[in-house]
Amino acid sequence: MTIALLVLVLLAVGAVAAVATGRVSGALGPATSTRPFRGLPEGPVLAADLDEVRFSTALRGYRMDEVDAVLDRLREEIRERDEELAAWRSAED
Repeated sequence: MTIALLVLVLLAVGAVAAVATGRVSGALGPATSTRPFRGLPEGPVLAADLDEVRFSTALRGYRMDEVDAVLDRLREEIRERDEELAAWRSAED
């Protein structure tokens, strides 16, 4: 009797884990957030626009440190590009 109960508990834990990790299709709906997503504004992207971007997190979300590192690099690259363009434009005038 004890072994049967242990097997049932292990099966239940395995089923919950499979549903939670998405291994059982159709069990979980798309991830949602109570916080609205703030993406990039319409039009040309400025370095300051990246400071306002916010991603929603979820159980099956993303690694914030990786996304933050990409955004930091992108912000710096865009800032450098903007400075170079401004210098070229002022040299033409």
